[in-house]
Amino acid sequence: MAELSATGGRERPAGGLELYAWLFMRVSGIALLLLALGHLAIMHLINSVDEINFAFVAARWANPLWRLYDWFLLFLALLHGFNGVRVMVDDYVRSPGLRVVSLVALYSLVLFFLFAGSLVILTFHPLAGS
Repeated sequence: MAELSATGGRERPAGGLELYAWLFMRVSGIALLLLALGHLAIMHLINSVDEINFAFVAARWANPLWRLYDWFLLFLALLHGFNGVRVMVDDYVRSPGLRVVSLVALYSLVLFFLFAGSLVILTFHPLAGS
């Protein structure tokens, strides 16, 4: 478990996987901010919510770059949230058995949502049924 800094937060890890997880949180947070602001601008400022329907999404996802954009948003949001919950489990779940169960459940949920979201984004074909 990491020591608290003078400001009350965790100190920067010295190395290993925790250092990479710590760095990922900072980089992914900035990337998520930019991706989410872009998503908000496109879906709520540039286009009216009255215009957003199945046809709008189908036309947008006809371009592979929009699918990649949405996939990065999904991927980074899930992994960023996962890493934050993983740190909270490490900080607050004292029982080793409960910690293992919590982490297995967390990993399982993240993998499920990554798989399901990726499947929808990458295999979406609006004209396949007609």
